[in-house]
Amino acid sequence: MNTSTTNQTRVVLVTGASSGIGEATAHRFASSGARVINLDRQPPANIAEGVAWRECDVTDADMVRTVVEQIASDEGRIDTAIANAGISTRHAFLEMKPADIRRLLEINLFGVINLWQSAGRVMFEAGSGTLLATASTNGSAGYPWYADYNASKAGVLALCRSVALELAPRVRTACVSPGYVLTPMQRSEYTNEMLTEVNERIPMRRHADPTEIADAFHFLASDQARFITGQQLIVDGGELAGGTASAYRTQ
Repeated sequence: MNTSTTNQTRVVLVTGASSGIGEATAHRFASSGARVINLDRQPPANIAEGVAWRECDVTDADMVRTVVEQIASDEGRIDTAIANAGISTRHAFLEMKPADIRRLLEINLFGVINLWQSAGRVMFEAGSGTLLATASTNGSAGYPWYADYNASKAGVLALCRSVALELAPRVRTACVSPGYVLTPMQRSEYTNEMLTEVNERIPMRRHADPTEIADAFHFLASDQARFITGQQLIVDGGELAGGTASAYRTQ
């Protein structure tokens, strides 16, 4: 959030904020007084004060542009846009189906591009703003069974660095790269035994709570981070510090 906006209600967009990290992030910004709009295909199960829902498919560039432009017109500003919507599927590389890979990339990578382009135009014209995204430690190290997901997150990190150079000094970019987070998506892919095994490899011996990722986003959007752009903030309990790639069984 920029110094020039401190006396006005900040407008924050968060994609995929109907559950998991996105929901926690939307609640975090709303609790600090921001006007938050959740852009998601499905409405949230829990309605939070200060968070409005707008139906939006991040893979539809025209729809994203229309929704963002309408919000900018209605609210008069967009201060922060957080591209969080994402999916993952645990499967072996040799068994991945092209249609599934395309769908994942359309959501995880093109979804970021679509939001950042639309919100970035508004911010660049206004002269300030922050573009944020949910990346992953998977974009910085090898993880078996998630090759397509890993590639999408590496793409988000490269996008963040490139866009930062193009839009500076008016607009900042940054990513939060979580390690393992205990979200509904994570629970759907891992058994209790798998979760325990993972926790034993993380120096902090646990998964992150979604609120801890939300706090990282809130920091990156704040004036305290006003000289940070083109970077990722890794929130992984020390996982990458331990050379996580070599800790995985590959057979």
